[in-house]
Amino acid sequence: MAGVTGAGVTGAGVTGAGRTFAGKAVLVTGGATGIGRATSVALAGSGAQVLIGDIDPRAEETVSIIRQAGGEADFVPTDVTDPAAVEALVRGCIARFGRMDGAFNNAGVLPPQRPIHEVLPEEMDLAINVDFKGVFYAMQSEIRHFLSVGGGAIVNTASVGALIADPNMSVYCAMKHAVSGLTKAAAVEYAQRGIRVNAIAPGFVVTPMTQHWADSADFRAAFFAGNVSGRAALPEEISGTVLHLLSDAASFINGATFVIDGGQTAH
Repeated sequence: MAGVTGAGVTGAGVTGAGRTFAGKAVLVTGGATGIGRATSVALAGSGAQVLIGDIDPRAEETVSIIRQAGGEADFVPTDVTDPAAVEALVRGCIARFGRMDGAFNNAGVLPPQRPIHEVLPEEMDLAINVDFKGVFYAMQSEIRHFLSVGGGAIVNTASVGALIADPNMSVYCAMKHAVSGLTKAAAVEYAQRGIRVNAIAPGFVVTPMTQHWADSADFRAAFFAGNVSGRAALPEEISGTVLHLLSDAASFINGATFVIDGGQTAH
């Protein structure tokens, strides 16, 4: 896997996705690179108008990829740890496209790997603020809108870390468990108001955030020894599940966390 990167996602591979989202608008947080970029491109390739919120200026590259392929997208610099900024992002989607039908809350950070007794307060705070509060604030604003229009679909990015744990990943695992729990709670509260809330739990995906692991021979040997697929995923292999969960085809799926790990947790 050395040298493999998730930064080069293009529209290739999504041309056969049909027009499932034609006439719909979808909000994506964390769409600058990796899973967020791949999903934004796939949504646009399936007809969606996409608004990306991110603090990473590489989101402009995602928008450029979409527009060059004939899709429609825009980018609003957004700090998901700021409730007012997230509310402005949702309102911006409605102002830009006249509607918002779905949301993919993907923004997140990967704290440094440390044993629990060495985790720094600022590292814990960052993970709580981005990985949990960022999803919570986004859901609040999205749900307010969906209540006003009679429904919508939300997908949150959790992780296999929401199901299992690895050494020195306590903060990350705790936050992803929280995202999965929040997803269930929201589904229970709003199912009868036309709002579906689900989550994805990807295994190891090669993205700019995880590239340092993909480039480590020791990590690859240890990880692939316990994964029946014998490889990592690319971001495009995650986006299909997100699109399904946001689509009308998933109308009876609610409160679930979908594992996309190549068999890692089955081993």
